[in-house]
Amino acid sequence: MRHCEKRRNIFLLARLVVDRWLCLNKLRRNNMKRYFDLLAALVTSFSLILPIGLIALSVSISSPGPILHWSNRVGRNNRIFRMPKFRTMRTDTPVIATHLLTDPASYFTPIGSFLRKTSLDELPQLWSILRGEMSFVGPRPALFNQDDLIKLRTEHGVHELVPGLTGWAQVNGRDELPISAKVELDVEYLERRSFWFDMKILWLTFLRVLRRDGVSH
Repeated sequence: MRHCEKRRNIFLLARLVVDRWLCLNKLRRNNMKRYFDLLAALVTSFSLILPIGLIALSVSISSPGPILHWSNRVGRNNRIFRMPKFRTMRTDTPVIATHLLTDPASYFTPIGSFLRKTSLDELPQLWSILRGEMSFVGPRPALFNQDDLIKLRTEHGVHELVPGLTGWAQVNGRDELPISAKVELDVEYLERRSFWFDMKILWLTFLRVLRRDGVSH
């Protein structure tokens, strides 16, 4: 009896040690990722301050309406946050994903298509990264009304991740992927995530933006 109780206590102690180690490892990884995001966002913001200003001026001149478009997005643990982009669509565009519009091209501003294809419209999201609502790498934040995507991500634990400016799904198809395939790639990122995997995704993102791969609109 005592022997069984001793073995049980050893097992519980070992489990406690492992759980503690995993918790500390996760905390260390999250802190490292956050420090990288802050430093990279600050450096990028200052380095691109002139291009960002020129794009803002171009948006203002080319189409009536605000320079930035703020959309309700789903963040970590399904919390809603406001995400900025340079406005690429007319102000009367329906609030749905672009690929669901009957004729997306008819809603673009004169420079909207160019900003989308070059991903320059994403630059204001540096603000969201500085605030901690986004990271450089993570699942792309869903629109508040993309119920099917939100549900699938929640079922697989992807909702616990901070959404990203780019992600593993982004470099493996972007607009071309169906929702189920996006979530499969999000789950793969959840399981493989590390600092060096993030660096790989950032590098692949840079290459895809140069080639304008995977952008349907």
